[in-house]
Amino acid sequence: MSKRIAGPEIEKLIQLLSKVPGLGPRSARRAALHLIKKKDQLMGPLAGAMAEAYAKVGTCSVCGNVDTVDPCNICTDPRREGTVIIVVEDVADLWALERAGAMTAARYHVLGGTLSPLDGIGPDDLNIAGLVDRVAAGGVSEIILAVNATVEGQTTAHYVTDRLAGFDVKVTRLAHGVPVGGELDYLDDGTLAAALRARTNF
Repeated sequence: MSKRIAGPEIEKLIQLLSKVPGLGPRSARRAALHLIKKKDQLMGPLAGAMAEAYAKVGTCSVCGNVDTVDPCNICTDPRREGTVIIVVEDVADLWALERAGAMTAARYHVLGGTLSPLDGIGPDDLNIAGLVDRVAAGGVSEIILAVNATVEGQTTAHYVTDRLAGFDVKVTRLAHGVPVGGELDYLDDGTLAAALRARTNF
């Protein structure tokens, strides 16, 4: 039986921190100790920020993004035309694309996962109907499927494409292949095959 080295409040803090992705038990202990050492400068403001986020953060009723307002800041941004919608699996994917800054005029739609019959996740468990409603409302010229290049991601992409078949909207997907800075010798066979199939003019 392990000896308790701190009070129950500290033990609870460590336990909760260990549930954060990327933090195991040892990293959680180090993070907790750092927070305790910087109690006034870091732990207090962090606790306040987390309490405020807990009270205000919600899901956007339009696109499925997380924000403190509904509709979210992306959906209400006047610089975004809304004619192009980028479909992503998760909010983390949306944030990654925003960091890249390649499509600053586009809006998003978060599916909330991928189709996975083995895990019991069907179309009704995802935000696909909301996407169809947005397209049906008009004004959308292109849907970009920015889903992961997994079996589940591609299955979901095909299903979404089928659901949008009756609308006058172009459906595209992200290119698959050689990453920027990648060396062919280090790439897997599937990536190389995808890159050859998706070759473009030079």
